[in-house]
Amino acid sequence: MPPQLRLNAVAFVSPQNHPILIKTFSQSRQDELKYHYIAHTSLDVIEERISAANATKSTECYLGLLYVEDVAVYGYMTPLKVKIIIALELTDSVIRDADVVAIFKSLHTAYRRSIANPFLRLNAPVDSNTDHAILVNAGHSQWKAFRKRVDDVGRAAGA
Repeated sequence: MPPQLRLNAVAFVSPQNHPILIKTFSQSRQDELKYHYIAHTSLDVIEERISAANATKSTECYLGLLYVEDVAVYGYMTPLKVKIIIALELTDSVIRDADVVAIFKSLHTAYRRSIANPFLRLNAPVDSNTDHAILVNAGHSQWKAFRKRVDDVGRAAGA
């Protein structure tokens, strides 16, 4: 990944639009609140993109640039409807979609590897009505490996 990319935050959101993990790569508590807001406001744009993709029968996971505030916000939706949102610092250089997709694929792999761990005991029984955020509970100590993988991706992306 090119050094001009700087990942400021990443958010994982359940299919029911509940946050699974919102990770900021800054020390300021003010920034944490800002990125929570950005993650929640991105959900409206993601829903519009999903509706448009369903109309055209698109199977693309990458949703592209969602909007630009003081950061560039990009979206991605996994086949299981988990939404991944990243906020990249604005720069004068061109950000290539291939670089952003590489970040998303790394984050998706980190999530998938954590969910697929056969030794991980989830907090609730799995059924079709159970919210994914309850199952993941990324703040729980069992999810330390998931948070570490997200940190590793953040470091690789220049956070």
